[in-house]
Amino acid sequence: MGSARLDLVFSALADPTRRGMLEQLAQGEASVGSLAEPFAMSQPAISKHVRVLEQAGLITRTRRGREHRIRVDPRPIAEANTWIAHYARFWEQQFDAVDAFLKTTSPQPNAGFKAKEMPKP
Repeated sequence: MGSARLDLVFSALADPTRRGMLEQLAQGEASVGSLAEPFAMSQPAISKHVRVLEQAGLITRTRRGREHRIRVDPRPIAEANTWIAHYARFWEQQFDAVDAFLKTTSPQPNAGFKAKEMPKP
């Protein structure tokens, strides 16, 4: 996944309304109107949220007559998850390396360290 696409996905997921819409769509496709029901906002605001999700590739829209049907597209989330998993492994390895280093340089953990007692409120 390209950096620009990843930015769009994370930006879209940063908003709780859009995450709520995706949670609804995880149950199956829905109309724009039914997506709007749980949210106390105007139709233009709902449409803007739908557009952001669509631009990020997180949803697809089809038209049936006058009704727009929305369904989730899981591919961008899977790609973002792959990106996150890569860096999670990287940081785990870094923490393991720091831990191994500390074990070799400090035979007694906290040697010479005396914690101060916290004052009671």
